[in-house]
Amino acid sequence: MSTATSEDDLTEDEFAGLELVRETGGIHQSDFWKQLDVSSRKGSRIIESLVAKGLVQREKTVYDGHNTYFVTPAAKDLNFALLMAGDMLSPFIGEEEIDPESDAFSQWIMNLAYEE
Repeated sequence: MSTATSEDDLTEDEFAGLELVRETGGIHQSDFWKQLDVSSRKGSRIIESLVAKGLVQREKTVYDGHNTYFVTPAAKDLNFALLMAGDMLSPFIGEEEIDPESDAFSQWIMNLAYEE
């Protein structure tokens, strides 16, 4: 039995907040509530709930000279398997440009076909 929170269990405000954090990849709490168009108090409660449910992480920081939190998606929310083909990491990782006719790219694509 899993104790993880399903996104179906979130309130409308919590879901909107989670989507905002995911879309931005990370946001200061002071911008979070402004972008959601809620009070700072309600924004704080939404974030506290998402942290308690393990969906986001927050850490103290200073932003525009004020103490606040930086909120990011929970690490468990990241799926690095999408970058893999078999045991090969995508050739696009860490590269400025990749030649689609290169051996590395061709090998990676071929490994995708073998994963079925």
